[in-house]
Amino acid sequence: MNLKMVATTMVALTFACNTQAQSHVLQVNTKKTVAPIQSTMYGLFFEDINYAADGGLYGELVKNRSFEFPQPLMGWQTFGHVTVENDGPFERCPHYVTLAYPGHRERRSGLVNEGYFGIGVLKGEDYRFSVWAKAPNGEARIKVQLIDEGTLEERQDFATAHIDINSNGWKRYEVKIHSPKTDNKARLRIFLEGQQPVSLEHISLFPVNTFRNRTNGMRRDLGQALADIHPGVFRFPGGCIVEGEELANRYQWKNTIGPVENRPLNRNRWEFTFEHRYYPDYFQSGGLGFFEYFQLSEDIGAEPLPVLNVGMACQYQNWNDANAHQPVDQLDPYIQDALDLIEFANGDTTTTWGRQRAEMGHPEPFNLKFIGIGNEQWDSMYYERLKPFVTAIRKHYPNIKIVGSSGPYPEGGEFDRGWAEMRRQKADLVDEHYYRDEQWFLHNGLRYETYDRRGPKVFAGEYACHGKGKKWNHYETSLYEAAFMTDLERNADIVHMATYAPLFAHIEGWQWRPDMIWYDNTRMFKTTSYYVQQMYATHKGTHALRLTMNGKPVAGQDGQDGLFASAVADKAKHTIIVKVINTSNQPQPVSIRLQDRKSANDVHTLTLCHTEMDEENTLDNPDLICPVAGKLAAKTVKGSVVIDDIIPAKSFRLYETAE
Repeated sequence: MNLKMVATTMVALTFACNTQAQSHVLQVNTKKTVAPIQSTMYGLFFEDINYAADGGLYGELVKNRSFEFPQPLMGWQTFGHVTVENDGPFERCPHYVTLAYPGHRERRSGLVNEGYFGIGVLKGEDYRFSVWAKAPNGEARIKVQLIDEGTLEERQDFATAHIDINSNGWKRYEVKIHSPKTDNKARLRIFLEGQQPVSLEHISLFPVNTFRNRTNGMRRDLGQALADIHPGVFRFPGGCIVEGEELANRYQWKNTIGPVENRPLNRNRWEFTFEHRYYPDYFQSGGLGFFEYFQLSEDIGAEPLPVLNVGMACQYQNWNDANAHQPVDQLDPYIQDALDLIEFANGDTTTTWGRQRAEMGHPEPFNLKFIGIGNEQWDSMYYERLKPFVTAIRKHYPNIKIVGSSGPYPEGGEFDRGWAEMRRQKADLVDEHYYRDEQWFLHNGLRYETYDRRGPKVFAGEYACHGKGKKWNHYETSLYEAAFMTDLERNADIVHMATYAPLFAHIEGWQWRPDMIWYDNTRMFKTTSYYVQQMYATHKGTHALRLTMNGKPVAGQDGQDGLFASAVADKAKHTIIVKVINTSNQPQPVSIRLQDRKSANDVHTLTLCHTEMDEENTLDNPDLICPVAGKLAAKTVKGSVVIDDIIPAKSFRLYETAE
């Protein structure tokens, strides 16, 4: 394009803006704030679905490290003389293996672990191999290798270490292994060297460089992606795993603290929930437990929000079977678990559970402020069980805010009954869930304007736009999530928390989609939904401002040409932030008018825009759709600062300028 064509195009755009902008004048009242925005407004929801914990965020690379799966050698290949025994040193994880002489010097005894869809290692990184072991005859030796079984090179092994087992009693051994290459599908192989037998328990392989360098830590890139959102709240451990398909498999936080070697295995209900996406090796090791969840919350700067079982198994998997749930008159152990958890998080070191927290390395309280009781439950079976929890928590910990549930649907009779009951029981927040299609998100831009401002506040605990007939995180659905979120921000007086869901998915092991972050064993990518959440969370401001077009909220209403918008002030940074989403197929000229402002400063923009609605980021192209920074000039007009712009079709643009 030559200079004359560029000039002509710019003139045309300027003319279009000047002649049409009047129909899209966005008035922002900067003098009077609508409501403070809670620090918890935008956060993260974690559930161990899609191999989000073991095989995902949790740094452990060995599958079935303690041989506690129902099939003790699942995930392991054995050769030579290997036996499984069950009188090990850890009461709740008693299984271990013994490697013995195979009967001939040319034979081998040993194990190979397949990891989670392989073991991912990175070139130049160190890995910490550890094992609890004993040598019945007082001494033995093992060889530990990282191998590439499918290589065409001379050797399968590409990293090797040796460990001398020098005691006939159980003892922990550790060695670092350096990887000279990146391999997404490596295996861990252990050979018995010599003729003396050796017993092995809790065989573990961790990256040395975990997130925040925690010994029992998180995968670094995934942990950093969470921190980079700057979340205000972190809800854990689910989700439906809180309930279990039966109470015996519910998530029990007390089983997930203390030494990792003695944390019992738990069945994951997502192993079998979908027959068409069945994973028979999907269990919960408990290595990522409640102590680690609290610690991770602290590491990413988020308020922890644990959710506990209310005495009910999953209602979806049991429907109206009252026998699947704990009788109301036998809830005391469940209620005590909730009270003990608060003590674990906040109690001083003289208390029973506070002392256990200190023994795990965190003498300071975690400063827990919120607790959820029940996940996505509904109807009278939930309400009657919730009531004694509320009574007990209010009595012992009156400052803890209680989160209740409005059920699995975002509207309808059951939803209305849930809200009525949460008001009656005086819950502090009500957890709403909505997995809906494009039209629902486009038509709910005024969802919270009519909510009763008295009583409980809103926690949008699980939501995502599910593209009709679509599979992954397509750009268009993320755009509609951004549009919907203007209503969360506009109604900050009633909406105090919001968390997209689910958070993680392994590209080879998912049951549910869309999800915010996808990964394989060595790589990851952030979806456009991730960037929408990040744009809101890192520009949430401190106070909501009133933004209107012709006196109405900008929420895709008639005459607004598919525009959605919200505005906030950041009193700490002395800035004003305006978010505008254009859901239409045409560029839309806008004139943003910051009333009662006389200083026209530079305007910094951040734009999420893409032309192909069904495209998404991928492992091979992780940066296909990302926010792009820019800058605009503002002007002063009759006591207001005016920002004139043309919003591209199907785009999300954020404006920030000094007050």
